[in-house]
Amino acid sequence: MSVLPERVVGPRLVLRRWRVSDMEVLRDAIQDSIDHLRPWMSWIEFEPLSDRDRTALIRRWEDDWKAGQEVVFGAFVGDQVVGGCGFHKRAGPQTLEIGYWVHVDHLRRGYASEMARILTSAAFTVPDIERVEIHHDKANTRSGAIPKALGYHLGGESTVKPHAPATIGIDIAWSMTKEEWPSSQYV
Repeated sequence: MSVLPERVVGPRLVLRRWRVSDMEVLRDAIQDSIDHLRPWMSWIEFEPLSDRDRTALIRRWEDDWKAGQEVVFGAFVGDQVVGGCGFHKRAGPQTLEIGYWVHVDHLRRGYASEMARILTSAAFTVPDIERVEIHHDKANTRSGAIPKALGYHLGGESTVKPHAPATIGIDIAWSMTKEEWPSSQYV
């Protein structure tokens, strides 16, 4: 079982695992961005979480990381939350899926692209990881522009149940292999 990184540093961003001490800043970032996130993110339907439930969620993320399952990061510029992202093991033992979201006050500054780039590089430093995937709903063209710009390959479309109000139920899959990812991209 490979342990996923708990901290990754990029040109502008520090991605690190959420800690219980981050509960309030995570809560505030989500609440600030709820209207922006609601159309696309299935997990937003559970918001607002109580502080107790959010603390339990962060602890569950910590347990998942310790068990080598996945890691959920906060994306920070200094002490400021600019979004969140993570690695998920949904597509097989040698594959990590990347997810990301950006705080509404930090849109259109390239943060989602930077998150995806540095997560892709970090993924390929994990033993046994040979492939990284990014999935998005076909209607979410902004999210889809990121893997395309990073050189990911379009893997295809599949029909899924719509998971959020703006989704249409067509999952678009993008992939990148370790051999295809330029070594100059590694963090």
